[in-house]
Amino acid sequence: MSDWAHRIADIAAAVATDEVDVARRALDYLCLAQLYLADNITLSDALSPEHVKASPAGHWGVCPPVNAVLAALGPYRQLSGTDVRVVHGGGHAGPSALAQAWIAGLLDTGPDGFGHSADGLRRLCAQFPRTRFGSEITPLIPGHDHVGGQLGPALAISHGMALDSPDRLVVTLIGDGECETGATAAAWLGAHALIGTGGHGRVLPVVLANGLRMGGTSLLAGLGAEALEQYLGALGYRVITAGQDSGEIITAMASALAGLAPLQHGPSTVLVVTVDKGHGVPETVGGTPVAKTPRVHKVPLRDPAGNAAEFAALQQWLAGYRPGDLFTADAAPSYAVAKILTPARRAAPTAVTAPRRCLAASRTAAERVAGQDFGAGITRTLRDLNSAYGLRVFSPDELTSNRLDLASPSDAEWIVEVLNEELCHAWAQGYQMVGHRALVAGYEAFAPITASLLAQQMITHRLAVAAGHQPTPGPTYLLTSLGWHNTISHANPSMVDVAIGLADPTVHVYMPADAPRAAAACTFAVRKLGRASLIIASKHPMPEQPRETLDAELADGYAIWPHIADDPHPDLVLVSIGDLAARELCLVAAELLVERPGARVRYVHVHDLSCLGAPGQRDAAIDADTFDLVFPTDTPILVAAICRSAPVHALFGERGASRTITVRGWVDPPYPMNPTELLEHTGVAAASLGRTARKLLDHYDRQGVR
Repeated sequence: MSDWAHRIADIAAAVATDEVDVARRALDYLCLAQLYLADNITLSDALSPEHVKASPAGHWGVCPPVNAVLAALGPYRQLSGTDVRVVHGGGHAGPSALAQAWIAGLLDTGPDGFGHSADGLRRLCAQFPRTRFGSEITPLIPGHDHVGGQLGPALAISHGMALDSPDRLVVTLIGDGECETGATAAAWLGAHALIGTGGHGRVLPVVLANGLRMGGTSLLAGLGAEALEQYLGALGYRVITAGQDSGEIITAMASALAGLAPLQHGPSTVLVVTVDKGHGVPETVGGTPVAKTPRVHKVPLRDPAGNAAEFAALQQWLAGYRPGDLFTADAAPSYAVAKILTPARRAAPTAVTAPRRCLAASRTAAERVAGQDFGAGITRTLRDLNSAYGLRVFSPDELTSNRLDLASPSDAEWIVEVLNEELCHAWAQGYQMVGHRALVAGYEAFAPITASLLAQQMITHRLAVAAGHQPTPGPTYLLTSLGWHNTISHANPSMVDVAIGLADPTVHVYMPADAPRAAAACTFAVRKLGRASLIIASKHPMPEQPRETLDAELADGYAIWPHIADDPHPDLVLVSIGDLAARELCLVAAELLVERPGARVRYVHVHDLSCLGAPGQRDAAIDADTFDLVFPTDTPILVAAICRSAPVHALFGERGASRTITVRGWVDPPYPMNPTELLEHTGVAAASLGRTARKLLDHYDRQGVR
């Protein structure tokens, strides 16, 4: 027997079924109290309609299955030397997480803390669902991890949390409806891609087979236990099942944990717990069926304060949990309840160090790969970042296609490829959540598959900041194989639209002008904490620009390129965003200055698209005075971009001041076009941009603006 199995066996031997059962009843009772009670929470007095909320709200259905597992898991959350994390696939079990956190004393913080007292408990229940923690599971609730409102990625995110963390146990609660999502279905198989990728922790998936989705019967419920075991067994998992009885769940939990192997060994154990959705709810109320119907998803009793039949049902329902066993006379959790549900105090996580001298390191990265093509330069940069910071790279089977030579034996452990964008994002997200650095490298066209996951991760990030969590590395994408050199089915720059549209101040969209600048952008983004970074660069050869302005591009998000044109009083401002746009617009500037020696032109390259947005809305925003100097309000501006024009217009629009701005960017082609045809179709070809620039100069000359 392994040391791990011995440790689990020692805890299992000391677990008392009656103590776990009382803890489970306490969680169920507190969930019900949060939904329905405004006062008299422990029923120290006879319940009356005045104690009941006039408009109960929240989700009941998922809570009993979650509570059954939390109670059985409770003793193992005290494993010494092990960081035990609980990840919830769905967020609706907010009452469960709040109940467990209150029992553990984790909500007794701040001037309005919810302590172990009659008043603290009353305020917690009365304020639900409008407490400062919200009604859903988020980073605001201590002791529980949740990964956004989108169902599906929890299992893969749990995998990411366990990577390179051999002393971590991640228990993932997955609803049977969630098992219908593509991300969950892929994660069962995707675990095979993590075999042999280092020394990792353990992940225990717990399927809550409660039989119902929000609106009807789940597909999993129709499979039957034997078919489900065959399905997961064929993928390499040992399936352990338990019914609604606490004793069964306790035994199954011990067996599942004892046989759980670290993630690097591939699929291990799955625990399937069958507890009815809304377990404990009255069978009928006033002759209307309630149990095992979609009605249990939220509040099964709609108006118990005003409906006599519902009030009687609620009264009996609450009393069935025997609250006298659950609380002390002072409304604190009883000894047995606290013993089971109070996890070991984790040491405060070590803060991830934000490296200093990011500009110098990024410049060094650019100089190191000067003269190399994109593939060679970025390959070296990623290897350097792995050596320095333990960077992991996840890619949807596109590294070779993107000319990144990361297939050598020395790269085998830190590079993970699987043909699924959602898994790559989720693995990286989990890895970042616990303080590690990760980068997702893929095709620009297919990154939007994960747009919703990115949006959810940014919401989670904002809430983590609000909860006072230490900053961690954020999502970092390297997107290449751009539509400008690809087939019509592989052309979709929408991830930029999504990233800018989020209006999250910590989102940065880097569009470097050449391969060395792409290396610098990767280095800069990976080193930084608490931000999301998209790096968009062509894998095809592009002209290298002088690097005298690189520090300004990295620090300020833009730079005037004096080697092209820098008139202090311009009649036209040319702006490039992205490498291909810079190539074409530099040609235009050179032609204009030869053709019209007296033309007053300024050339600006935007390295971080978000710098164009408004101060106070974007962290990278150029300050208002500088912006007016760089982009005078009475001067026409011609922008060439590798993205669509909409996000550029949106960012200028945040500024409010009226400017004459012409943007040429990606426009979907009506039929397949070669790269030259695409440039002309979109107006980004040097010839097209030149015609537009001349018209702008001629128009303003005729108007006598200057």
